[in-house]
Amino acid sequence: MPKSLERDLGLPSVMAISIGAMVGSGIFILPGLALGIVNNSGSAVVLAYVLAGLLVLPAALSKAEMATAMPEAGGTYLYIERGMGPLLGTIAGVGTWFSLTFKGALALVGGAPYLVYYLDLPAVPVALVVAVVLIVVNVFGVKQTGRMQVGIVIAMLTAMAGFIVFGAPGIETGRYDAVSEGGIVGLLSATGFVFVSYAGVTKVASVAEEIENPDRNIPLGILGSLVFTAFVYVAIVAVMVGVAPAEELVASDVPMALAAEYALPGVGVVAVVVAALLALVSTANAGVLSSSRYPFAMSRDALVPESLGDVSDRFSTPVNAISVTGVVLLFLVAFVPVEDIAKMASAFQILVFVLVNLALVAFRHADFDGYEPSFESPLYPFPQVVGVVGGVALLPFMGRLPVAGAVVITAGSLVWYYTYVRRRGDVDREGAATDAVRRWVGRKVVEETETAVENGTYDVLVGVTDRTDVERERALMRLGISLARGRDGVVHAVRFDEVPDQTPLEKVSDQTEGDVSFEERMEEVCENVGVDAEYGEVVSHETKHAVVNSAEETGADAVVIERRPERLHTSVFDDEVGWIRRHAPCDVVELEDKGVEDVEKVAVVSDRGPYDPAKVAVADAVACDSDASVELLFAVGTDAPPQQRETLGEYLTELESNFVAPVSSTVVEGDDRALALIDAASDADVVVVGAGNAGLKAAVFEEPSERIIEGVDGTAIAVKGGEEEAGRLRRFVESRVF
Repeated sequence: MPKSLERDLGLPSVMAISIGAMVGSGIFILPGLALGIVNNSGSAVVLAYVLAGLLVLPAALSKAEMATAMPEAGGTYLYIERGMGPLLGTIAGVGTWFSLTFKGALALVGGAPYLVYYLDLPAVPVALVVAVVLIVVNVFGVKQTGRMQVGIVIAMLTAMAGFIVFGAPGIETGRYDAVSEGGIVGLLSATGFVFVSYAGVTKVASVAEEIENPDRNIPLGILGSLVFTAFVYVAIVAVMVGVAPAEELVASDVPMALAAEYALPGVGVVAVVVAALLALVSTANAGVLSSSRYPFAMSRDALVPESLGDVSDRFSTPVNAISVTGVVLLFLVAFVPVEDIAKMASAFQILVFVLVNLALVAFRHADFDGYEPSFESPLYPFPQVVGVVGGVALLPFMGRLPVAGAVVITAGSLVWYYTYVRRRGDVDREGAATDAVRRWVGRKVVEETETAVENGTYDVLVGVTDRTDVERERALMRLGISLARGRDGVVHAVRFDEVPDQTPLEKVSDQTEGDVSFEERMEEVCENVGVDAEYGEVVSHETKHAVVNSAEETGADAVVIERRPERLHTSVFDDEVGWIRRHAPCDVVELEDKGVEDVEKVAVVSDRGPYDPAKVAVADAVACDSDASVELLFAVGTDAPPQQRETLGEYLTELESNFVAPVSSTVVEGDDRALALIDAASDADVVVVGAGNAGLKAAVFEEPSERIIEGVDGTAIAVKGGEEEAGRLRRFVESRVF
């Protein structure tokens, strides 16, 4: 039995952890740089800190809910990976790793000037030395004790409180009057820039397994610490820009020490410098420690090489993960300016918080096993929408570098996932988001199927040509009658005669022997079939245009035509069947008659996503007209996760309720789905499939539907719903989640 962690962290400890994770070197560095972004407008930079805190709130609420549902060790990566799946989990893991590494670099590069404030030493080399020391400390496993961390937080807060209290009387309100020339653009740029100052607000979720009464203490700790820290930040920035000239703050590497020189010189400056040094050590060490754990955790989930999860026998630390993180950290400290580091850190944190909000939405709408939060985000989903939209809207205002960095990291993560993770095949999980989308799509398709089956009359246009032999003609008419009879429709049987372009149509308008013979056969077929029927001939220069025009003129709900495999691939660029599929204003039903006389079983296969409503309606009509049964065959890969199988079972059960004919469903599996469906449908008399692509794509790539039609012994019916082209994006999503 695995060991559990004792729950001994009360609300004060939770608050201390969260505040300590937020209150770091950022507040000693960023206000001066942010002031420069808003063109020395004191009021704008104060407002930027307020807005950043408000935009962090949705992620704080989301993470508080997820932490009470899953109060276990983990954190941001865990929730996003479980909520959004391995793909976005990879992006989140890499993004969070970079964000924390950038934050550690920010502490070193920005805090080093405070370290050499009283010394005549270059800041960057000193920062590199401190970085190396911290990396070695983490490798050897020397950790800060809880008392030392609490002491650092108390010392920093004491210095900050003194700065606020003793500095406030020196504020000159006129310094807030400056108006930012950048307007709203400058304000939003500064908001995104200081966003990283609040990055640690959800840090407490990573120790959720150790918190007593987590249902109460986690949300109170997260939200309470956010409000407290936001108040401290706003108060400090208000004092800084109120006591010191904006131009000097922008130009200074130690803006808070500069402000202390104006507000409380002497001991006040010393206190600020000491607090900054404590923040430097605390934040930088936490950055190395926490960021190195992300590749370590990802290795356990098979998203990165296993070597990054190796733990040293000598030091009991993930040496490889720490080393990789350390190399990136040293590069940033040595070569990247502090302002760029801050922007990149904020950009990645914004991206991760957007995914946190999306993960909560996924958990809410998916049937995720064990997701029963005791705290629920109030006003859902309004805060999450604000968090996602606000985060996405904020990124473009941060400049080209952060956006480019976010795009590069995201693209790199995608490439890594598809070339490394997917290729190895070690990951068979899916996120709650996939299940949520699948359930939504399933409900939507079931509703559309119900509408399609019950939607009034169903008129059918049966199209034949002078090349259609009598047996195929009769088979097409039987299918058309089956579709129309069950829904009080009318059958329009039309023989399409095509003549060369140079022949005037009026010269061939008289009926031929073939036309007369066609009408005689139609009269014989339509006698006593219990359906209204009309028949006639159309002569044209191009049959495919004539078919579509006739469908429009008759108001047909479906066109029934012959499927000829040899014609589908005769001409890549001039394919009649494909053209009719794309332009017909209704369903297109293609029949390949294989001479089956008695129909006892109709198989409906899904080769690309959920069942199209038109396909279901056609199968039910054929089965009812033949007193046959229907079997729904759905194919999945052999590596399909349990959640997918469970959701599919529920979807198929709901879909069965739309059939009038007796119906059952079977989920078949195989690495080759088309072959698995062919085997499963081997005893069916009629097989109904979705119509595949035609033309160039069909000529180059063999469609699964074509393979199935060619592989089964029974008569094949290919169906293309009339609304299919209107929802290409949804069809793409359907094919991915199903």
